[in-house]
Amino acid sequence: MQGQVFKIHSDFYYVKTKNNNVFECKLREVLKKQNEKVLTGDFVDFDNSGVINKILERKNFILRPSVANIDLAVVVSSLLEPKLDLIQLNRYLTFLKYHKIPSLLCFNKEDLVKNEQFRECAKEINSIYQPLGYKIVYTSAKEKEGLRDFTKEIKGKTIVLCGLSGVGKSSLINALNPDFNIRTSAISQNTQRGRHTTRHCEILDFKEFRIIDTPGFSNLKFDFILPKDLDLLFDDIHNFAKECKFSDCLHLEGDEHSLGCAVLENLDKINSQRYKSYLEFLKEAQDYKYKVTYTSTKEEETKKHTHGAHMAKISRAKRQSARNTQKQKIKNLYGQIGEKDEY
Repeated sequence: MQGQVFKIHSDFYYVKTKNNNVFECKLREVLKKQNEKVLTGDFVDFDNSGVINKILERKNFILRPSVANIDLAVVVSSLLEPKLDLIQLNRYLTFLKYHKIPSLLCFNKEDLVKNEQFRECAKEINSIYQPLGYKIVYTSAKEKEGLRDFTKEIKGKTIVLCGLSGVGKSSLINALNPDFNIRTSAISQNTQRGRHTTRHCEILDFKEFRIIDTPGFSNLKFDFILPKDLDLLFDDIHNFAKECKFSDCLHLEGDEHSLGCAVLENLDKINSQRYKSYLEFLKEAQDYKYKVTYTSTKEEETKKHTHGAHMAKISRAKRQSARNTQKQKIKNLYGQIGEKDEY
């Protein structure tokens, strides 16, 4: 049978078929040995005994949090409480662009911002992100405002909500369907930050769309990309980077290539928060490059290519000794016995 994993709890995988039948499944032992990881949203093959035999090909996936087959990622930010953080917003957008997942921007808690302040804030947001091709919606989960525009953008899709804790992701889900009764928490007055209330990834079925509720995108850093490739994830920077004199230019003031840098020559045309975000992520990418160049050790591959097909490879620690090797050990053992005891 085939179905989609809609929730993972401990070592149990809850799979739903097209007929909406739910099965509690376990992962086949050989897949565990091959370090195959099942994600929420994965389509799988499983048998009548509830054992998952195969993970089907994914449309896309993210490992932090562990979700797969996403149609749209909704980056939720709050206009106030906690204060809008454009660098963190850019972090999510850049991360999602790397994984080739379309994004929608949702700015929540509109009710906390006065009319004039809201207009100024919305004007700034629109001027930055609309030219980059992002669609934007403004909502108030508390007052249930903007939900019609929000549901229009996500209709027929499987979406994942991402954003800092406390921006109102769980409140949005409750506003869309109070029956889910997702637990929420108040913002700390001291730190102006929220507290994580979601403990695991789960697909929630609505009438016209599905939402993957997640614990959040915690500890998101650009420790997986080389510095020279980062500007590819910033369209507003890469548009000028293509005209740089040197192909390996990192667009840094004072850099050896800065005199021929088209990005530095056009900084007045790039939003300052976007360029500041680029510099922060670039530092993380440079740390990653240093790590893999000077301190990393070679890891054993988890895939092998056999007879024209890619197959999972069992790790050395769990790989059984070759049969010929075992025979030789037995032969040597009996040889030693014959020498000592004259059998």
